[in-house]
Amino acid sequence: MKMTLVQHFTELRRRMLWCVGIFVFAFCFGWIVSPYVELFLTMPLLRVWDDAALLYTGISDGLIIQFSLATLVALIITVPCLLWHIWAYIAPGLHKNEKQFLIPIFLLSPILFVMGAAFAFYVLFPIVFEFFLDLNESAIIPTVFLPAINGYLTFSIGMLKIFGIAFQMPLVLVGLNRVGLLSKDTATKSRRYVIIGIFVLAAMLTPPDIVSQILLALPLWALFEISLLFMKKD
Repeated sequence: MKMTLVQHFTELRRRMLWCVGIFVFAFCFGWIVSPYVELFLTMPLLRVWDDAALLYTGISDGLIIQFSLATLVALIITVPCLLWHIWAYIAPGLHKNEKQFLIPIFLLSPILFVMGAAFAFYVLFPIVFEFFLDLNESAIIPTVFLPAINGYLTFSIGMLKIFGIAFQMPLVLVGLNRVGLLSKDTATKSRRYVIIGIFVLAAMLTPPDIVSQILLALPLWALFEISLLFMKKD
């Protein structure tokens, strides 16, 4: 059934209000569980560091961190709901082939993001943190290692976002291929340049140590090769 312009705006407004309501509810929930989220995010460091102690550098650090983590929890809960409402809003106006193209993107994008963030959290973080701890402890002069909690959480959440976004590469490449903007032959012939670009990008996005750069570059290289398998031939 066709809808008038006013009906379209009414439907859009209704779905936006739903998303705002879900965000507010999720923020309240995030405010309650933020101490546990903070503990969870610090676990990779605590596992490799005996006598761990993180530093609060300002009197308002606790409030700022709790607000930031509550917002993070709210976004994690709201984004899947937002994607569903976007799909429910645009799906009636799509053709069958357009739905077949977009459904995998809507389903796989959150999954790939979680996979990237989980790889960073469970594989990269322990190696990188142990590397930095060993480096600090090997200093010739006496040192005390007291990282600021704000800096640690900013680094950790930033890396989780970077890996989650980086793992979207297969969707981007296959999507460009399906709409005719990137042929499989072109992608295959450009492999060496893509690999070089991946390592350069990894060096720019990760801390200045070779281990974390390789740990980002290798999965991206593997994802690029997987993307080629799903591309249509010319």
